[in-house]
Amino acid sequence: MLFSIAWRNLWRHRTRSLAIIASVAMGVWAGAFIVSLYYGMGNERVRIAIEEEVSHLQVHHPKFREDFEAVWNFQLDSLERVLPNTPGIKAWSLRTTAQGMLANATGSNGVQINGVDPASEVTTRKFDHFITNGTYFDPEKKNQVLVGKKLAGKMKLIPGAKIVLTFLDREQNIQSGAFRVCGIYETSNAPLDERNVYVRQSEFNEQLGMSGFGTEAAILLNGEAEISAALTFLKQQLPSLEVESWHSISPETNLVMSSLDISSFIIIVIIVLALAFGIINTMLMAVLERTREIGMLMAIGMTKIQLFRMVVLETVLLTMVGCPVGFGFAWSLNEWLSKTGIDLGAIAGNMMKGFGFGAVIYPDLPGFKVGQIIITVFVTALLASVFPAWKALSMNPVEAIKR
Repeated sequence: MLFSIAWRNLWRHRTRSLAIIASVAMGVWAGAFIVSLYYGMGNERVRIAIEEEVSHLQVHHPKFREDFEAVWNFQLDSLERVLPNTPGIKAWSLRTTAQGMLANATGSNGVQINGVDPASEVTTRKFDHFITNGTYFDPEKKNQVLVGKKLAGKMKLIPGAKIVLTFLDREQNIQSGAFRVCGIYETSNAPLDERNVYVRQSEFNEQLGMSGFGTEAAILLNGEAEISAALTFLKQQLPSLEVESWHSISPETNLVMSSLDISSFIIIVIIVLALAFGIINTMLMAVLERTREIGMLMAIGMTKIQLFRMVVLETVLLTMVGCPVGFGFAWSLNEWLSKTGIDLGAIAGNMMKGFGFGAVIYPDLPGFKVGQIIITVFVTALLASVFPAWKALSMNPVEAIKR
């Protein structure tokens, strides 16, 4: 009985009800779209961290991450025996890293020098695809170096330019080497590009006096689900070394992912609070317009509890009709954009790279967020119905009928 009365009351003023339903639908769509955009950005940041920067796991000497010096190293063959047996492993790259200085006629700049195996870098992160000018390492040439685009612009470097790299060797003695720029690379993380240069590991190890040694192993797995098993295995096999996942190696990325739930929930709450004022206004108008009718219903026996339920039910119905419409539109748009992506390159590409994000974002709406939005909207509708319902309950039946 109350349901049929409430449903009928909604459509007495079709235009007003449809306007609120449209507002609810737009609010739900906006909330779902912003949440999916947030998670899409988070997923893109994780993809970049894993595929372009740190891989799933890394292995170092326990003291290496304190100052990133070559003195904290390990034997390469000890890892080459263990890594092929790691559960879920897809590829790996053994590197030698040292802090140093890059200098040319323009000036000097502090850099991190990474000695790498060119073939391994291609398998772990497709490094050859990042070359924007010049070429990847040429096996016929020696003392080549890859420089980031941002650093190249700052130091006025072009392919073929000569530079001098200065660093501390294994014995903490100052060493210098002349290199020629073979290529300019650009990843999705401009700050990292500015402070990292890459040379051949074999040549770099000779200059450091540590042939057969390395400072870092980057391990790419088949997927995120393999991390736990691989981490446990490597810690058991390499007890004297430190094995870490990308969560601890790239804490800023982990912070982005951990804050998504809170930040997206705040956005949802702000949107539904704005909707609440519109719902309260509409239901209050509906109650005041039906003062005489409400007085009559109370006079013929409708209890205050039944009257309260009727007003609340009207509010919930008004809100819940708009929810499926909003989610339907949000789902359709999300399905399309999750395949085509949102290309921000033209308007914010450089800014996105400045924070380590890709220029193309693929929205992603997790299933649990849909439930969270529905519950939040439902609770908001209940709270928004309290004031109009209280207004109806405060009416005196006799005075209401006289109006």
